[in-house]
Amino acid sequence: MIYLDSAATTKIAPEVLAAMMPYLTDEYGNAGTLYGLGRSAAEAVQKAREQVATLFGCTPDHVVFTSGGSESNNTVFKGLRHKLTEQGKKHLIVSAIEHDSVLRAAESLTKDGFYITYIKPSSDGRISPKAVEAAIQEDTGLVSVMFTNNETGVTNDINEIGRTCRQNEVLLHTDCVQAAGQYPLSVYKNDVDFASISSHKIHGPKGVGALYIREPSIIPLVCGGSEQEFGLRGGTENVAGIVGLGAAAEIAVVNMQEDIIVVSMAKQKFYMELLHELNEFGIGDTLHVNGSSAIDIGKAINLRFDGVDAQTLLLMLDSKGVCISAVSACRSHESEPSHVLTAMGLTAEEARSSVRVSFSKYNTVDEAEKAAKDMASCVCVLRMPA
Repeated sequence: MIYLDSAATTKIAPEVLAAMMPYLTDEYGNAGTLYGLGRSAAEAVQKAREQVATLFGCTPDHVVFTSGGSESNNTVFKGLRHKLTEQGKKHLIVSAIEHDSVLRAAESLTKDGFYITYIKPSSDGRISPKAVEAAIQEDTGLVSVMFTNNETGVTNDINEIGRTCRQNEVLLHTDCVQAAGQYPLSVYKNDVDFASISSHKIHGPKGVGALYIREPSIIPLVCGGSEQEFGLRGGTENVAGIVGLGAAAEIAVVNMQEDIIVVSMAKQKFYMELLHELNEFGIGDTLHVNGSSAIDIGKAINLRFDGVDAQTLLLMLDSKGVCISAVSACRSHESEPSHVLTAMGLTAEEARSSVRVSFSKYNTVDEAEKAAKDMASCVCVLRMPA
């Protein structure tokens, strides 16, 4: 199998699994208890908090563990509801290319009188800091723009957006689920107030994530347990998962520069081989890149093939042992075209002809070349006259 869907989830790193195993077997204590077994668990959670803080570029007391990126995103919007209402700041600015968990969380506040301005991306999928600035009003309470898009791999200028928000005294949330491990997050430097990450996107376990909170001004989404997660997220800590996230975060920070080179080279080799093969078939002009250039750094690339149904292509590749995605994993069973691609100006038909291919440090150049040849041959078959 050649797995090229790391934007959906990643293989757990062997070092991460090894770090977790003691807390799945002998070290099974509840981190909230006072005896030795519990203290050992609490110490493991604290170590993980320090490791994740390094990934965010903050101090450990600003890191809250959650069940993943979607919970982290929802915590920000729903947790700020009362504070923003009291301040009379019921205007939200959200980019039109956000993950569903952000879009739905923002929409959930409209029943309480909040209203939303959606910022559309440029044709290359980026959100303009100037567009964000132009949308800010006196009653704007929160801006949410993702660091890296989960469908296109396009990265936004969070530093400039953060500067704009700070100057206008508006809170900034950024979904960093796809950016973590690829780019330095630097929440202080970028003037970020809230940032979300998910463990399973950086070779950690599923079901655990983290939220950076600059100031503890939110009401918990999960109540109960005033001592748990600084009173901001109730529930017995998922010690093994948290330890896995911590280990994955530490590895990501240490190996970031090396890994992004390996990943980017595999992606670039894939694209060049794909274009070469399509040209050999005489159909190279049917290939288009949605969003960032194929030579940009990063793990994901979104491709469009004229006259090809993405779902059919995906299933053909699956039969050959190649795993890619037609849309983001959260929408893979829906018939609606990608909201990200249509926001960029693609038609519904073009969006349904688009696939996402995403790499990890575990992919080899040989795999990239083999997958490209398989994809080209499948596209050729699908374009044959009926």
